[in-house]
Amino acid sequence: MTTTIAGSPQIHLSRRQILAGSVGILSALAAAPGTLLAGEATPARGAMGVVIHSFGIRSKEASSHFGDPLAFIEYCRNIGAAGVQTGLGVKDDAGIEKIHQTIAAAKMYLEGIIRLPRSAADTEQFTKEVETAKACGANVVRSVLLDSRRYETFDSAEAFRKFADDCGPRLALAKPIVEKVGVQLAIENHKDWRADDLVKIIRQANSPQIGICVDTGNSIALLEEPHEVVEAFAPLAFTTHFKDMAVAEYADGFLLSEVPLGTGFLDLPRVVKLLREKRPDIRFNLEMITRDPLQIPCLTSRYWKTFEALPARHLAETLALVRHKAAASQLPRISDKSPAERLAAEDANVRACLTYAQAQRLL
Repeated sequence: MTTTIAGSPQIHLSRRQILAGSVGILSALAAAPGTLLAGEATPARGAMGVVIHSFGIRSKEASSHFGDPLAFIEYCRNIGAAGVQTGLGVKDDAGIEKIHQTIAAAKMYLEGIIRLPRSAADTEQFTKEVETAKACGANVVRSVLLDSRRYETFDSAEAFRKFADDCGPRLALAKPIVEKVGVQLAIENHKDWRADDLVKIIRQANSPQIGICVDTGNSIALLEEPHEVVEAFAPLAFTTHFKDMAVAEYADGFLLSEVPLGTGFLDLPRVVKLLREKRPDIRFNLEMITRDPLQIPCLTSRYWKTFEALPARHLAETLALVRHKAAASQLPRISDKSPAERLAAEDANVRACLTYAQAQRLL
């Protein structure tokens, strides 16, 4: 299979090149961030948006100016994205108007990213950010209950229980604010809660404005079958982090990688169908993170510290899935690449995903 990068018929990525993180062919993109290649037309607008985390490498480059939502919106417009999900912060009237006009002119959609309040002292800032998002044109803001990975963060069941006890109160602080402003708060499954637990937390919040941002790959790290997770979340879904995944074994468990759409083991049409059946208007936001494979150390004692009652069959089923679906070639790595190659790989991966979704009429 050969993938053609949107708007650039002279550039081709094979399946093997994508999985290996081949990057040289797009070095020009790293040298000129935010611009189109010479002679390149703006790609046709697809149906998929892009999450700022898809450009984690480029975001760290001062020259990208991705700390400014306008710069990120323009970049995504140039590569044919339907919308963006990004942090908006607090803006004055002039800043809000610029973002609102830019989104409207580009005929794109906008979703925000926000941090939940941890105490009553945080609610003023949270309110300002929610109000900014709404005024800019966002009707959905994505957040997390834990901004790290459960099995790396907590070294005891007691520590995890303390975190768990704080989740309900944090949503209770956010609830009256998002209800008053009229914004949907979408909590991501962020390698923190397994599906049944997160559904319970969201239902206990008891608000039509609080739901889920469905990440299609994260829950594999918690020994869950990804398609079953999507099905469980679909009735409560407000938005998505849409991705394909590849896996491989390693000594302490398994490796997990985001890979360009169509090159992993997820049944993407099934994922889309499951979500659209319950949420016909849901948006699909690409989160293609270009990085070394994540290590999921599910065969170590520390990993199990916070899973006091999880049946062993979940481990067995996940390891069986990993062996059955293991990538045919080495999972992509970027730690051995130069900075320019990393930037180019990231851009190539995102463009390949947008091209695939359009070519396959996935959405």
